[in-house]
Amino acid sequence: MNRREFLKAAALASVTYALPFQGWAAEGQANSNKKLLVIMLRGAVDGLNVVAPVGEGQYYSLRPNIALPKPGQAGGALNLDGHFALNPALSPLMDMWNNKRLSFIHSAGSPDPSRSHFDAQDYMESGEPGIKTVSTGWLNRLLAQLPENHSPVRAINFGPTMPRIFAGNGNVANVALTKNNPLPTDRREIANYFGQLYSKDPVLAPIFAEGIAAREEINKDLAEGDQADQMEQMAANKGARPPQADFGKQLAKLLVKEPKTQVAFIAFGGWDTHVNQGADKGQLANKLTPLGIGLADFYQRLGADGDNVTTIVMSEFGRTAKENGNKGTDHGHGNVMWVLGGNIAGGKVFGRWNGLSGNALYEGRDVPVTTDFRSVISAVLTGHLNINDNALANVFPHFSPDRSLENILNA
Repeated sequence: MNRREFLKAAALASVTYALPFQGWAAEGQANSNKKLLVIMLRGAVDGLNVVAPVGEGQYYSLRPNIALPKPGQAGGALNLDGHFALNPALSPLMDMWNNKRLSFIHSAGSPDPSRSHFDAQDYMESGEPGIKTVSTGWLNRLLAQLPENHSPVRAINFGPTMPRIFAGNGNVANVALTKNNPLPTDRREIANYFGQLYSKDPVLAPIFAEGIAAREEINKDLAEGDQADQMEQMAANKGARPPQADFGKQLAKLLVKEPKTQVAFIAFGGWDTHVNQGADKGQLANKLTPLGIGLADFYQRLGADGDNVTTIVMSEFGRTAKENGNKGTDHGHGNVMWVLGGNIAGGKVFGRWNGLSGNALYEGRDVPVTTDFRSVISAVLTGHLNINDNALANVFPHFSPDRSLENILNA
């Protein structure tokens, strides 16, 4: 790399939030009015304490300290179907469950047996479990199957760096999910300087210009309604709601203001509960509370627009069925996936559940994966975004989805 190339790379690194990938997208038959939001819970959330099999005595014998109390008891789980119950920290989502806009798929996950956070997340984001040579992410490959609308915010990642799931050629705007986190390029003089620096480069100039345009659009959207935002923040600071839950408000604001956004991704970390996990209260519940509030708030604010937005919540793997000596859980295998929003055959727990007896557990310790995570995603892509089988094969090469999972949607 010569000096000129090095300076370009350094300059680009300084505006990572604003720079999308250079991209292309082919015309497709997909529904351009529908949107997909993917939420990744990094660290392996304990699905058995998110959607708990409270109808099984084995659940309580395996988890004497951290099992959720049964529905009706103090701190009890919230009944879903008589066998499974929801962590009470997610009580804000019960209206969506009762209104058939939320479903869970238990024993879901990656077929790869890795219990490495890094490898498992990589496989779920590349969509190619067990293959480390894949250079693109499935959410970016999806962009090539959606109708091109030439919007700088057709795909949005919310976070400090571009995630693996968005690696590829499709245009992605990478921004922080708050207007209170200014970037150097938000200052007009700095943006103009870099614009002039790249102006004669046929590759970098359009990339930088589109990144700045995306950033400006999102800053404008987030700036609206500041007075109401400040009042809500004051309430949050008084304990009425955790500040972390504000992601729902911000997401809704952006997706309502930006009708051309097709896909979005956000990741939340901190789900690796090896020690003092807790049950209805404690470490896990403290993470679930703002997530539940934020998701409920998101759909409430979307209103009728929420019928066009489907959300998938996933994590790299589950956790051990048995609690460990530190009143936590260790890395496991099968987990629970969530599907929320429009077009959902809600109010059901899907998946092939084998129970928690020793013979039913994977390697005698974990919930097995009986539903490949790609089958769940494929059902949403075909039923919600209306992409065809050829397009789906480009999103998930070398994979044939379980068509029975298509009943998670109201086709």
